[in-house]
Amino acid sequence: MEEIDLKTSRARFNNQAFRCIGTGRLGLALQQEYQEELSWVQKQLNFQYIRGHGLFSDDVGIYHEYVDDDGKVQVEYNFTYLDRIMDSYQAQNIAPFLELGFMPAQLASGEQTTFYWQANVTAPKSLQRWLELVQTTLQHLLIRYGQQVLDWPIEIWNEPNLSNFWQDADMMGYFKLFKATILAIKQVNSRFQVGGPAICGVDDEHWLKAFIAYCEKEQLPIDFFTRHFYTVNVAPVDGHYRYPTLRNLDESFCELETSRKIIDESSQYQGYPLYISEFSSSYSPDAPLHDTVKNAAYVASLLARLGETAQLYSYWTFGDVFEEKGIPFQQFHGGFGLVAFHNIPKPTFWTFKFFEKLVGTCLVNTDHCVITRDETGLLHGLVFNADDSQHISMKLQLPEFKKSSLYLLQQRVDDNHANPLKVWHTLGEPKELDSQQIEILRNASVPETLTTSIASNKDLLLEVEPNTLTYFEIGSTCRQSDRGYDYQRVSCASQRDGQSTIRGQQ
Repeated sequence: MEEIDLKTSRARFNNQAFRCIGTGRLGLALQQEYQEELSWVQKQLNFQYIRGHGLFSDDVGIYHEYVDDDGKVQVEYNFTYLDRIMDSYQAQNIAPFLELGFMPAQLASGEQTTFYWQANVTAPKSLQRWLELVQTTLQHLLIRYGQQVLDWPIEIWNEPNLSNFWQDADMMGYFKLFKATILAIKQVNSRFQVGGPAICGVDDEHWLKAFIAYCEKEQLPIDFFTRHFYTVNVAPVDGHYRYPTLRNLDESFCELETSRKIIDESSQYQGYPLYISEFSSSYSPDAPLHDTVKNAAYVASLLARLGETAQLYSYWTFGDVFEEKGIPFQQFHGGFGLVAFHNIPKPTFWTFKFFEKLVGTCLVNTDHCVITRDETGLLHGLVFNADDSQHISMKLQLPEFKKSSLYLLQQRVDDNHANPLKVWHTLGEPKELDSQQIEILRNASVPETLTTSIASNKDLLLEVEPNTLTYFEIGSTCRQSDRGYDYQRVSCASQRDGQSTIRGQQ
């Protein structure tokens, strides 16, 4: 059992969980359910930025070529859908993290595509027209939305170190595109914040070192560096799904620490921000792991530490309206989202909801627990256990409180609480839900809430079962009963107070 003295303990905790959230391709923002999911998530969590693919893909429809009467190729731009998408983000109080890609079909040098929606991943056939597309789009956004656009981060392309996202994973071809593009952006306004190379964990050390060396040689005005972070082993497909295993957490974080070290070894870019513009457990939207309580507990362990190396980290994604592998076949299908179809919160949604409460001074940040104390003296704690078999036991020596009578509030996410996946399975895994089944699943997506009275001069024993996420709150009791009201006369609840997985007295 681990013993922690909250009277003296202090810990490092940089909570940037709400700076950015991922989304499917931007064109999906034209769908009603997408907007309903985003609206619900934003009201609950209020992310600052949203990042998705496909700004220049054909379903957004910005770039067009035609041949005029003299036989010359002319270019025209159509911002109708872009404006609808950006207007909807404005209405949802979220700003775009602009990813420049993929290639419009008429501007592409080849026909290679990726995803169900055929994102073109080839270089531009005309670099000049690409640069004009980028500049014209940014100028349009500046005119329509004003100076706030200068605060929107801009990332050039997506995972160019993978051949399915950038043809042949042509490193020098990407570097040249990056150089030309960042200089073109800075010509529009030098205050634009631009970064890259948006690589994933494949040959990432070599790519990042080479990219920084190139930027140093060319004296490029980069503002931040970006990479992605997924923490599972590669798994084969079984039917429509795959079942990856989670990597060791320390092994995974070693990748980020190495990236941070590579940046800080640069004489020109030492200390520059590292943005993790995508992170999750699995890298694929067909992994049922995403829908589980285990994922919720594991992501909590990521959020507890990501701020040690990165200034921004974006969970991939807010919702399940997502079509990289095609249209999902059923309600729970391993999608990336914090919420499933019909705005049904998954267990990992509660991971973020609980991290929102971790404010104030951090007292504890361990492999399984984060505890903070806010300016009013209230204790906020989150205990997470993604192990399949091992229980966690912790004894907390409470700090001083102004009053001797305290309350302990707990909210628990486990196999039987806030786990709509299990209820859906019990209902027979229906592919299309009726209104009654939707209501049942929404009701099943709420954590168990327990309260009990404790004494400030006693230690607190925390016991958390495998694959469980438990938020707790401890504060002074200040009873304000109305004249004549006697709780003991209407309830015997006080006699059975305090039975839970976080027990009050020791």
